Amino acid sequence: QVQLVESGGGLVQAGASLRLSCAVSGRTFSDYFMGWFRQAPGKEREYLARISWSGGTPVYADSVKGRFTISRDNAKNTVSLQMNSLKPEDTAVYYCAQTRRISTDSRLWDYWGQGTQVIVSS
Repeated sequence: QVQLVESGGGLVQAGASLRLSCAVSGRTFSDYFMGWFRQAPGKEREYLARISWSGGTPVYADSVKGRFTISRDNAKNTVSLQMNSLKPEDTAVYYCAQTRRISTDSRLWDYWGQGTQVIVSS
């Protein structure tokens, strides 16, 4: 069974940076794509970024391109999301996820963490 545990959320002011981490245990980490999503109150879960097992070119949503950076450490079985220049509209619960399929559709991602709250004040 795969377990994903996020950490690093919190309350920050607009313009600040935050780094989220996701610890992965269970099924072979290197066989999967790892990704980050977020969900704001009353909104659908939104794809943010993914990275392949090889650590190749990440793929970002337009909404975060240039501000967020996804990275992974296969040796430590962790994936991170560095978030810079945060805006109040970035406020959401952030989720780490895992899939073997290339997709931005959250329904096609297989495993999920419990989420970590990020609040950006203006």
